[in-house]
Amino acid sequence: MNIPFSPPDIGEREIQLVCEALRSGWITTGPKTKEFEKEIAKYSGTSKAVCLNSATAAMELTLRVLGIGEGDEVIVPAYTYTATCSVICHVGATPVIVDISKDSHQMDYDNLDKYFTEHTKAIMPVDLAGIPCDYDKIYECIERNKSKFIARNQIQRGFGRAIIVADCAHGFGAEIKGARSGSFADFTCFSFHAVKNLTTAEGGAATWIDREFIDNEKLYKEYMNLSLHGQTKDALSKDKPGAWEYDIVAPYYKCNMTDLQAAIGLGQLERYESMLKRRHEIISRYNEALAPFKVTLLKHSDKEMRSSGHLYFMRVDGVMEEERNAIIEEFAARGIATNVHYKPLPMLTAYKDMGFDIKDYPNAFAAYENEITLPLYSRLTDEEVDYIIQNAADILKEYKR
Repeated sequence: MNIPFSPPDIGEREIQLVCEALRSGWITTGPKTKEFEKEIAKYSGTSKAVCLNSATAAMELTLRVLGIGEGDEVIVPAYTYTATCSVICHVGATPVIVDISKDSHQMDYDNLDKYFTEHTKAIMPVDLAGIPCDYDKIYECIERNKSKFIARNQIQRGFGRAIIVADCAHGFGAEIKGARSGSFADFTCFSFHAVKNLTTAEGGAATWIDREFIDNEKLYKEYMNLSLHGQTKDALSKDKPGAWEYDIVAPYYKCNMTDLQAAIGLGQLERYESMLKRRHEIISRYNEALAPFKVTLLKHSDKEMRSSGHLYFMRVDGVMEEERNAIIEEFAARGIATNVHYKPLPMLTAYKDMGFDIKDYPNAFAAYENEITLPLYSRLTDEEVDYIIQNAADILKEYKR
């Protein structure tokens, strides 16, 4: 067999909706994008959502609508993809990279307090692999440190504390106590990239929790202005008779979602729950099959939580990088594509050049050096899952408990 790592799950319904968009004449931001935004908000349990061309854009624009920039600090975990941290640099703020805890791939919540200063404006937790962070602990930490917070604008004064901007690129559809991702953090940013559970080829979205000091329509327009060159009208608004005139409020950016992308997303959303169900079926089979081996696995569900089942991490206990890489090569030789998520930020040249050193992040390095990500997606057949399990058992036979 030849099993790829993460192909998109595209069906006839998505193709039909894309064809509708092509025939309609609306291929840029138009009615399907607006419909998709409403459906994302409805699914996430929020009042509004804004769709953009990536989660990276969603995170960056969120920092910008919050007025975060030069002189500010944003706390971010070492164990994440670069996008989480790069957007902090894009807006001119300073990333404060913190280690993860020994027993999870999330920030070390018990040691977060020492990173809060009068410059801290936001914290960006990451729902890695689609498993929600412990937002209760994050809110508690922020409340303990609110006396250090110095607001620089109206929305920051409304919060009166550091603001949670969740990187939920992996977590669309994850649940805590029946509520879905998008409604846990102050702001939540999703990815709809080609390898994500729900894809629009490229794309992302931001949602936020209703606050009495936030005018949702005004905030939505701020996102729209930022994503369309600072233009006060998008193409859909200008299409009305005599409504050509517009203004440019500032020389902003270009990162809007198109109707072609939204059409794919609408089709995906119609069957998304069944896609999540399939992912969790595969997770259960992997968990059962790998139980006899010396591997550490992530918990994707319990009585209160269900992940989005985005990635399946397998840490081979006691193994170091070289041996881990040899295991990956053995999977590849048998036609099974695997991956590693992720190289911690301080291992990457961009962040080493900023002065970060992986020696200061022992937990992140320990999580990385023996991690292997197995294929996990809704298109995997039972036969393919059987093949992966059989070969994993053979490859890992020397690591039995």
